[in-house]
Amino acid sequence: MTSDPLDLQGIDYIEFYVANARQAAHFYRTALGLQPVAYAGLETGVRDRAAWVLQRRNIRFVLSAPLRPDPNDPIAAHVARHGDGVRDIALRVENAAAAYNEALRRGGRSIQPPTPFTDEHGTIVKASIAAYGDTIHSFIQRDGYEGVFMPGFRPVDTPLPTPDTGLAAIDHIVGNVELGHMNDWVGYYRDILGFKQLIHFDDQDISTEYSALMSKVMQNGTGRIKFPINEPADGRRKSQIEEYLDYYGGPGVQHIALATGDILASVDELRAAGIPFLRVPQSYYDELPARVGAIAEDVRELAKRGVLVDRDEEGYLLQIFSQPLQDRPTLFVEIIQRKGSRGFGKGNFKALFEAIEREQARRGNL
Repeated sequence: MTSDPLDLQGIDYIEFYVANARQAAHFYRTALGLQPVAYAGLETGVRDRAAWVLQRRNIRFVLSAPLRPDPNDPIAAHVARHGDGVRDIALRVENAAAAYNEALRRGGRSIQPPTPFTDEHGTIVKASIAAYGDTIHSFIQRDGYEGVFMPGFRPVDTPLPTPDTGLAAIDHIVGNVELGHMNDWVGYYRDILGFKQLIHFDDQDISTEYSALMSKVMQNGTGRIKFPINEPADGRRKSQIEEYLDYYGGPGVQHIALATGDILASVDELRAAGIPFLRVPQSYYDELPARVGAIAEDVRELAKRGVLVDRDEEGYLLQIFSQPLQDRPTLFVEIIQRKGSRGFGKGNFKALFEAIEREQARRGNL
């Protein structure tokens, strides 16, 4: 029997703070295949921001931008410090006040007390607590709300052409924190949100000649929410985590893993739409059959696209990682297809790390 003291049901949405929500929505529609479904802004009576909601099956992104150049505006300040980045990993709950109060009782720090938002479609209750860096978790109680997203938003009535990328769900969300603080945040998710540690990777697992990192994967009681947490480890040169922390301006979400049922088709669509992916050398694929055994996919087709494979005792997975989605070398996406495996690609860490270091060297940051 699993324990989930806050009764977390899943990820409701991920909210990004961005410089220009309309342009960001265009990018996430045309590049990732997410469909705009709702809008909030001056035209809907919202005076401090413009926000677009994009969805594809079980993926929902909210892109929010400030409307005034006010350094005291929280969205403008967040964008000035971090660039475009994730502000809120919102969690769906049955009772937002109960989840919030339990989180505070366990030591959580309040950002927003339980607040109802009501329109003709019903009521949503939202409460928020702090997480690593400037990231927060909101608890979202929908209570049968029948509107397009939440009060203040109107539907986008005219569907826009959107590529069929096959993306279906959020598999996991990875956070980067400072050296020496990974265990603090492991304790936060354990003690405040009731998560369990699923996997631990140390610097022997994730290292190259030059740099290393350590990671622990935290999971809620039902297994529906998975948050790996990374910190840099000592190395001869600057690790990808240190580069992220420098350019993001502190801890934050490093990447979002999006699940698909056909990674080859998804990668073809995403690459055609302009998403650049990391590549590994051909030698990786020469050694692949001996390392992972029999798989259903043609290794030549995987090599052509740069898709990685790893196996554990429960099956195997296929994954590929994009380059950063914005000018700063910060947030990127992972595309993942699971065929039994519940792991995170431990056997790919070295090849992936070396691919990232090649990009760091091109940027002059290794």
